[in-house]
Amino acid sequence: MGFDEPAPDVSIILPVYNADKWLEECLESILNQGQSFSGKLELSVFDDASSDDSPSILERWKTKLEDAGITVVLGGHSESNPMSVGFAKNQAIAQSHGKYLCFQDADDVMRGDRVKLQYDAAKVHPNCIVGCCFNRSPADSTLRYTKWCNTISSQQLLTQIYTSHGPTVIMPTWFCSREVFDRIGGFNEGGKGVPEDLLFFLDHLKHGGSVYRVDQCLLMYRYHPDAATHSVHSETIWNIRVEAIQERVLSGWQTFTIWNAGKEGRKFYRALNEDNQKKVVAFCDVDIKKITKGVYIYEESKEQPKPRVPIIHFSDAKPPFIICVKLDLTGGNFEANLASLNLTEGINYYHFN
Repeated sequence: MGFDEPAPDVSIILPVYNADKWLEECLESILNQGQSFSGKLELSVFDDASSDDSPSILERWKTKLEDAGITVVLGGHSESNPMSVGFAKNQAIAQSHGKYLCFQDADDVMRGDRVKLQYDAAKVHPNCIVGCCFNRSPADSTLRYTKWCNTISSQQLLTQIYTSHGPTVIMPTWFCSREVFDRIGGFNEGGKGVPEDLLFFLDHLKHGGSVYRVDQCLLMYRYHPDAATHSVHSETIWNIRVEAIQERVLSGWQTFTIWNAGKEGRKFYRALNEDNQKKVVAFCDVDIKKITKGVYIYEESKEQPKPRVPIIHFSDAKPPFIICVKLDLTGGNFEANLASLNLTEGINYYHFN
């Protein structure tokens, strides 16, 4: 950029690695943003050592985009192996100039007014990561996940951050001011298997940030076996979630009940540090066999005698609860049981499922 050239209003941040199958459709959708967004737009691309036709596609589209008034910054490296998704995002941001950042994955497609609507929302919610609703391609992939992301309430965007679904607004829909990004200082660059988006999201909230969702479908989020998200091990996510809920929730509770006396509830109990294990007054459930058993004995504990935690019916249990029951899998039975207690999410209970 020249010294007298004003900074772009929005930089679209596009990390690329071997995306030639989808890149043209992605770039076409970026080109179309100019039809609804009247501000100055920049596309900042960092190619993380692609070995396919992605670099040539980017060069060809650079001219097309710039002819349409969109500034394009192309960066990358030619090492034999990619550095990481986090590294590529950080590099794309470092070389960009926009006041706001719009994150885009190379295999996804923006709807025509995505930038405009999220830009307008980010100006009203300056301390937020702004997400949006999305649809999946293929349409029948990850149905429970997609429903959850698109329908949880604005309050649940902050209370359901500990579930296995990850951030309550998905990374490919993120839009935020540069100040919001700079407060955290960048994505983790640990490489394959590191959930850099979840780590950033939790850090953002820890430092006083918030989250907002534009309740319109502004992105086609593609599902395919090569997606980077598949490289993250479930146990890695589990450990991050346990650490976060212990720090942000359990540290402020004197006692609590774990809702689920089965495998997931016991796993959660065993993952807690010793101080938080001592705060567990009971497991609760609806399974008569578990309730009849009456007690969970933590056999792996080094304590003598072994810790013994009562197992009781949920209607006899006292809040607050950590709920280790997956949503939307019991035909509404669990949700009805929870609703019958007239509790407040974020005060009387949190989901960890």
